[in-house]
Amino acid sequence: MVTRRLFNEAGHRRKFLAVVDETPECERAIVYASRRAAAIGGKLLLVYIIEPGDFQHWLGVEEVMRAEATERANNALAKHSALAREKSGSEPETVIREGKPVDEIRALIEEDQDIAILVLAAGSGKEGPGPLVSSIAGGKAPFPIPVTVVPQAMSDEDIEALS
Repeated sequence: MVTRRLFNEAGHRRKFLAVVDETPECERAIVYASRRAAAIGGKLLLVYIIEPGDFQHWLGVEEVMRAEATERANNALAKHSALAREKSGSEPETVIREGKPVDEIRALIEEDQDIAILVLAAGSGKEGPGPLVSSIAGGKAPFPIPVTVVPQAMSDEDIEALS
Protein backbone atom coordinates (compact mmCIF):
# COMPACT_ATOMS: atom_id res chain seq x y z
CA MET A 1 0.00 0.00 0.00
CA VAL A 2 1.30 3.46 -0.89
CA THR A 3 0.49 6.20 1.56
CA ARG A 4 -0.25 9.51 -0.12
CA ARG A 5 2.64 11.95 0.15
CA LEU A 6 1.87 15.30 1.83
CA PHE A 7 4.93 17.40 0.98
CA ASN A 8 2.96 19.61 -1.45
CA GLU A 9 0.44 20.65 1.20
CA ALA A 10 0.75 23.67 3.49
CA GLY A 11 3.01 23.08 6.47
CA HIS A 12 4.88 20.21 4.84
CA ARG A 13 8.30 20.02 3.16
CA ARG A 14 9.70 17.43 0.80
CA LYS A 15 12.14 15.14 2.60
CA PHE A 16 15.07 13.24 1.22
CA LEU A 17 15.76 10.02 3.14
CA ALA A 18 19.36 8.79 3.32
CA VAL A 19 20.55 5.66 5.10
CA VAL A 20 23.56 6.03 7.41
CA ASP A 21 25.75 2.97 7.83
CA GLU A 22 29.39 1.95 8.11
CA THR A 23 30.03 1.77 4.34
CA PRO A 24 32.37 4.24 2.64
CA GLU A 25 29.76 5.07 -0.01
CA CYS A 26 27.21 6.20 2.57
CA GLU A 27 28.75 9.68 2.60
CA ARG A 28 28.04 10.15 -1.11
CA ALA A 29 24.31 9.62 -0.58
CA ILE A 30 24.29 12.09 2.30
CA VAL A 31 26.14 14.76 0.34
CA TYR A 32 23.76 14.37 -2.62
CA ALA A 33 20.61 14.33 -0.47
CA SER A 34 21.83 17.35 1.51
CA ARG A 35 22.52 19.38 -1.61
CA ARG A 36 19.19 18.42 -3.25
CA ALA A 37 17.26 19.27 -0.10
CA ALA A 38 19.01 22.65 0.13
CA ALA A 39 18.39 23.37 -3.55
CA ILE A 40 14.62 22.93 -3.29
CA GLY A 41 14.03 24.10 0.28
CA GLY A 42 13.45 20.56 1.45
CA LYS A 43 14.59 18.61 4.48
CA LEU A 44 17.02 15.74 5.03
CA LEU A 45 16.15 12.72 7.14
CA LEU A 46 19.00 10.41 8.14
CA VAL A 47 18.17 6.90 9.33
CA TYR A 48 20.51 4.42 10.99
CA ILE A 49 19.16 0.89 11.15
CA ILE A 50 20.42 -1.49 13.79
CA GLU A 51 20.01 -4.99 12.49
CA PRO A 52 18.58 -7.40 15.07
CA GLY A 53 20.91 -9.81 16.83
CA ASP A 54 20.19 -13.44 17.52
CA PHE A 55 20.93 -13.61 21.24
CA GLN A 56 17.50 -14.20 22.78
CA HIS A 57 18.86 -16.89 25.11
CA TRP A 58 21.71 -14.62 26.22
CA LEU A 59 19.68 -11.65 27.41
CA GLY A 60 22.61 -9.91 29.14
CA VAL A 61 24.74 -10.20 26.01
CA GLU A 62 21.91 -8.90 23.85
CA GLU A 63 21.45 -5.84 26.09
CA VAL A 64 25.17 -5.03 25.94
CA MET A 65 25.25 -5.52 22.18
CA ARG A 66 22.14 -3.37 21.72
CA ALA A 67 23.68 -0.60 23.86
CA GLU A 68 26.92 -0.77 21.82
CA ALA A 69 24.95 -0.71 18.55
CA THR A 70 22.95 2.30 19.75
CA GLU A 71 26.16 4.12 20.68
CA ARG A 72 27.61 3.36 17.20
CA ALA A 73 24.36 4.60 15.63
CA ASN A 74 24.42 7.85 17.61
CA ASN A 75 28.09 8.45 16.75
CA ALA A 76 27.50 7.76 13.04
CA LEU A 77 24.44 10.03 12.98
CA ALA A 78 26.36 12.82 14.73
CA LYS A 79 29.24 12.55 12.24
CA HIS A 80 26.99 12.46 9.19
CA SER A 81 24.69 15.19 10.55
CA ALA A 82 27.72 17.49 10.71
CA LEU A 83 28.47 16.70 7.06
CA ALA A 84 24.83 17.33 6.13
CA ARG A 85 24.82 20.69 7.97
CA GLU A 86 27.98 21.68 6.12
CA LYS A 87 26.49 20.78 2.73
CA SER A 88 22.93 22.03 3.24
CA GLY A 89 23.16 24.75 5.87
CA SER A 90 20.36 23.16 7.90
CA GLU A 91 19.95 20.59 10.63
CA PRO A 92 18.88 17.14 9.39
CA GLU A 93 16.34 15.03 11.20
CA THR A 94 17.74 11.76 12.53
CA VAL A 95 16.16 8.49 13.55
CA ILE A 96 17.43 5.13 14.74
CA ARG A 97 15.42 2.04 13.87
CA GLU A 98 15.95 -1.59 14.74
CA GLY A 99 15.10 -4.38 12.32
CA LYS A 100 15.73 -5.51 8.78
CA PRO A 101 16.84 -2.52 6.69
CA VAL A 102 14.36 -2.93 3.82
CA ASP A 103 11.46 -3.41 6.24
CA GLU A 104 12.45 -0.44 8.39
CA ILE A 105 12.92 1.86 5.40
CA ARG A 106 9.50 0.89 4.06
CA ALA A 107 7.90 1.44 7.48
CA LEU A 108 9.56 4.84 7.86
CA ILE A 109 8.34 5.92 4.41
CA GLU A 110 4.79 4.85 5.30
CA GLU A 111 4.93 6.68 8.66
CA ASP A 112 6.36 9.97 7.35
CA GLN A 113 4.28 11.21 4.44
CA ASP A 114 6.74 14.01 3.71
CA ILE A 115 9.43 11.58 2.54
CA ALA A 116 9.56 11.97 -1.23
CA ILE A 117 12.85 10.40 -2.33
CA LEU A 118 15.10 7.67 -0.95
CA VAL A 119 18.78 8.34 -1.69
CA LEU A 120 21.19 5.40 -1.64
CA ALA A 121 24.81 5.10 -2.67
CA ALA A 122 26.23 2.28 -4.74
CA GLY A 123 29.57 0.82 -3.70
CA SER A 124 32.23 0.40 -6.34
CA GLY A 125 33.99 -2.63 -4.84
CA LYS A 126 34.13 -6.13 -6.22
CA GLU A 127 31.43 -7.22 -3.72
CA GLY A 128 28.87 -5.20 -5.67
CA PRO A 129 26.85 -2.05 -5.10
CA GLY A 130 25.60 -3.06 -1.64
CA PRO A 131 22.65 -5.07 -0.35
CA LEU A 132 20.01 -2.30 -0.51
CA VAL A 133 20.92 -1.22 -4.03
CA SER A 134 21.13 -4.85 -5.15
CA SER A 135 17.72 -5.68 -3.72
CA ILE A 136 16.14 -2.71 -5.50
CA ALA A 137 17.92 -3.37 -8.80
CA GLY A 138 16.80 -6.99 -8.70
CA GLY A 139 13.19 -5.95 -8.14
CA LYS A 140 13.05 -7.81 -4.81
CA ALA A 141 12.46 -4.74 -2.65
CA PRO A 142 10.62 -1.99 -4.51
CA PHE A 143 9.88 1.13 -2.49
CA PRO A 144 6.71 3.25 -2.84
CA ILE A 145 8.73 6.37 -3.71
CA PRO A 146 11.47 7.15 -6.24
CA VAL A 147 14.98 5.98 -5.39
CA THR A 148 18.11 7.87 -6.42
CA VAL A 149 21.33 5.85 -6.48
CA VAL A 150 24.56 7.84 -6.24
CA PRO A 151 27.80 6.19 -7.43
CA GLN A 152 30.52 6.00 -4.78
CA ALA A 153 33.06 7.52 -7.17
CA MET A 154 31.03 10.71 -7.67
CA SER A 155 32.95 13.72 -6.36
CA ASP A 156 31.52 16.61 -4.35
CA GLU A 157 32.00 18.80 -7.43
CA ASP A 158 30.00 16.38 -9.59
CA ILE A 159 27.27 16.21 -6.98
CA GLU A 160 27.18 20.01 -6.75
CA ALA A 161 26.82 20.27 -10.52
CA LEU A 162 23.88 17.83 -10.51
CA SER A 163 22.06 19.24 -7.54
